Amino acid sequence: MEENTMQEEERRAAERILRDARSIAVLGMKDSSESSEPAAQIPDYLRQQGYRIVPVNPELAEADYPGAVATLGELPEPPDVVEVFRNSDAVTAHADELLALHPKAVWLQLGIRNDAVAERLRAAGIEVVQDACMLKVHAAMAQPRGAV
Repeated sequence: MEENTMQEEERRAAERILRDARSIAVLGMKDSSESSEPAAQIPDYLRQQGYRIVPVNPELAEADYPGAVATLGELPEPPDVVEVFRNSDAVTAHADELLALHPKAVWLQLGIRNDAVAERLRAAGIEVVQDACMLKVHAAMAQPRGAV
């Protein structure tokens, strides 16, 4: 769902999640050498905005990304938000890990939607944002309403 088509209630919830969050685990984060990839650009932007970013990707070395882990189960504590850069079908494979971790929110990036997993997460008290770009939502928060 593009941000300009987000319902007002969804937009407010997404903005609140970002305002309240301090730590974001990024499932499927890419190496900065792949800087054209959203899974590299968006975490970098969020780090510059003051969020603590924890990469979750078995291909990223902790030497290059302090705190990096291979799986969600290796996180030492639940982050405020888990941002997901995996295709919609792959989200199902992470559902049990997400439920066990129990972050405050799970954010499926633009183009990623899995209603069955979202329903399970919400039933467990975890907020879910689907098919929305975290960077675009965050950047829009800094703009006055009605600005183009």
